[in-house]
Amino acid sequence: MDAQSSAQKLADQARFLVAAAKKAGADHADAVVVRSRSSNVSVRLGKVEATEASESDDFSLRVFVGKRIASISANANKGADPVALAERAVAMAKVSPEDAYEGLADPAKLARQIADLDLFDPTQIDAKRMTEDALAMEEAARAVSGVTNSGGATASAGLGGMVLVTSGGFEGFYTLSRFGRSVSAIAGEGTAMERDYDMRVRLHFADLPALEDLGRTAGERAVRRLNARKLKTGAVNVMFDPRVARGIAGHIAGAINGASVARKSSFLRDKMGQQVLSKGISITDDPMRLRGSSSRPFDGEGIAGEKLTMIENGVLKHWFLSGSTARELGLETNGRGVRSGSTVVPSSTNLALEAGERTPEELMKELGTGFYVTEVFGQGVDMITGQYSRGASGFWIENGELTYPVSEVTIASNLKDMFMNMTAASDLDRSYGTAAPTLVIEGMTLAGE
Repeated sequence: MDAQSSAQKLADQARFLVAAAKKAGADHADAVVVRSRSSNVSVRLGKVEATEASESDDFSLRVFVGKRIASISANANKGADPVALAERAVAMAKVSPEDAYEGLADPAKLARQIADLDLFDPTQIDAKRMTEDALAMEEAARAVSGVTNSGGATASAGLGGMVLVTSGGFEGFYTLSRFGRSVSAIAGEGTAMERDYDMRVRLHFADLPALEDLGRTAGERAVRRLNARKLKTGAVNVMFDPRVARGIAGHIAGAINGASVARKSSFLRDKMGQQVLSKGISITDDPMRLRGSSSRPFDGEGIAGEKLTMIENGVLKHWFLSGSTARELGLETNGRGVRSGSTVVPSSTNLALEAGERTPEELMKELGTGFYVTEVFGQGVDMITGQYSRGASGFWIENGELTYPVSEVTIASNLKDMFMNMTAASDLDRSYGTAAPTLVIEGMTLAGE
């Protein structure tokens, strides 16, 4: 059975569930089926360590009785009685507390056509091919001079999708594929060992980079980290590699999430219309981007979101909003809802911290001296106050060039100040769901020796 006909079968099941809920006494209802298929092969030191495969079609029926709400979940392939499930959900709703904000989307806002965003690649990759790919990546990593061991390599393939049917008149489904390749290399010996990696996940198999390139990059990154030094405590200007800069962009997304604003758990909750990033920096979010890693033709409520400039030239323009969060804030949804049990919560889609005009090399020359961060760790980010403190490693910048590796230091500041002292380079890669170029943030504190 192909992906289209299989998804249509799930849509038929969802439609039956909604009808059963209405018959059982629900005023409104919706049903979601989330599809997942995955397989992967992991190797280490030339041998297969694990071969795994999983699949599921899990549905959630949500019912509304007045302002009361309940949901019930099950596996769509386990033969559960849909009528009994619907009756149980309605009975649960009748004894649930009222919720003033949850509800189905306004029918006028529902997507009328399901856009084809080219999210599905039907290429079949079997376990033999995945094994060969993983072994090739590992071999390329181990061939790098200075690499002494392997952290292993993994090749994966899978598909996912979503079916949504509502009593408000929406029916839709989409399917997406994912192909992943990752490899980890170890350099050095004993307590001086260093590890690094490279990985890619793409919707279309042909968009994956060459296996040898992934392996070689992982090995070279690990070797470059050898003989790392500590730095003395003091003020420092920091340059964030794109791998780390994407995390900074993620913090921005979290701070402008409408759910955090409604809970008063965001340090930007009272900053709408104000300057929150340095001038020249913009954040966009586009759920309709072709082949986008986080694209979706409709959100968890059946609304097709449009591309938005969330922050324009440093000024905050929008929150990420689902229906319930928007109603709580006295606003209208912008189609950023994702399902979470009996609720729909807001989330970013293809978020990008837009590129600047200068290359990373030009910014590094201008910086002169500083800390180029390639990895951060620890959980030291407080989204209520904005306090930021992370363990970090990378390379010291001297005379505008990378010199020696650095490890076992901490960088700290406040996200409010970091956002206002940020410069973006020109090397934006939009193939990630949260994308960012190299970033320079001035005036941080480094804790070392």
